[in-house]
Amino acid sequence: MEKLFQTYEIGSLAKHNWRLKGYSGAKITEEDISELEYWGKKLSIDTNPLKELIKTTSSNKKQEIVKWSALYAIKMFEKLGLDYVYSGEQWREEMYAHVIKNLEGFLFSGWIKSFDYRYFRKAAVIDKVKYKDPYYIDEFNFIKSIANNKLKVPITGPYTLIEWSFNEYYDKKNINIKNLKERKLKARKEFIFDIVDEGLRPEFKKLIDAGAKWIQIDEPAITTHPNKEEMELFVEAWNRLVKGFDCTFSLHNCFSDYKLLAKYVSDLKECSQLSLEFANRDNKQVGKNRPAYNDLRDFEDNGYKGAYAPGFLNVHTDEIASPEVIRDRILYVANIVGKERTWVSPDCGLRTRSWEIAYNKLENMVKGAELARKIVS
Repeated sequence: MEKLFQTYEIGSLAKHNWRLKGYSGAKITEEDISELEYWGKKLSIDTNPLKELIKTTSSNKKQEIVKWSALYAIKMFEKLGLDYVYSGEQWREEMYAHVIKNLEGFLFSGWIKSFDYRYFRKAAVIDKVKYKDPYYIDEFNFIKSIANNKLKVPITGPYTLIEWSFNEYYDKKNINIKNLKERKLKARKEFIFDIVDEGLRPEFKKLIDAGAKWIQIDEPAITTHPNKEEMELFVEAWNRLVKGFDCTFSLHNCFSDYKLLAKYVSDLKECSQLSLEFANRDNKQVGKNRPAYNDLRDFEDNGYKGAYAPGFLNVHTDEIASPEVIRDRILYVANIVGKERTWVSPDCGLRTRSWEIAYNKLENMVKGAELARKIVS
């Protein structure tokens, strides 16, 4: 039987100061070097080549620093015992801009606050979307070469990419449609389908041809517009995106209207797993009373047949949930959806937490999963 309660991190980790400063060319301090050495020692990484690299002015310095940053993330996840690992998105500027800047047809317009103290560069689509430069495949090939554990590749989905963009080109293209609602919907459909066909599917093909077995499609923006037309647009774009690929796909969505989402996920083709956000809504005490996770029944009642990673760590606080609390959350979920369909992850990426906090949270998550296995095995 496959291992129960397999573990993974959703996607993002914070970037160390030496990563940010080394990449931008800012002055590296002794404190930054101490941080580099501390985590290098903790993760059994020889830091001498990295310290030499930081001092150089070589033309490939930026890319090499990115690789080191990804190595630190991989080694942390593997040391903690996660079953599936990736780079903590150390390779990426940010989940939205990293994709958009590599496509034709966009013009960045300014900074928008997303959550906590994090911001992203928002763009307007000013021409037809076209694939320009690869943006995930180099990261994947490098990580594949250094990772020992299995890989899960997080990728920003088409609905989020259009929702976080100003739709100038496709709105103007359909200006002759007099009915405003019809015009807006047609413009959004043309935009999202071009994102799928021209922006994402070429990169998906490169990844799958290179050996990617599991792609997690990140869609934090779904349910932003809680109406039938928008939810059906999300479903249609998903099904168009995954069609014909020999790969496992999962959906990650956090901080959304799950009663609404539950009505549509059974229409998603090839969606093997839902990564959701429930720990943020749960109580903090040990015990069997975990009513926040009862909303999973909505997904079951609406016919979803895949697995669940419903979130067992709150990513918006430094509080460290105990292994026993995580164990009880896992067992409660397993009782609702079945132990074979229960996977273990945080609510979302840990990029707003320090590495120390992220490490301690994930360490307890892995311990909690092991405690739960001992009870049900």
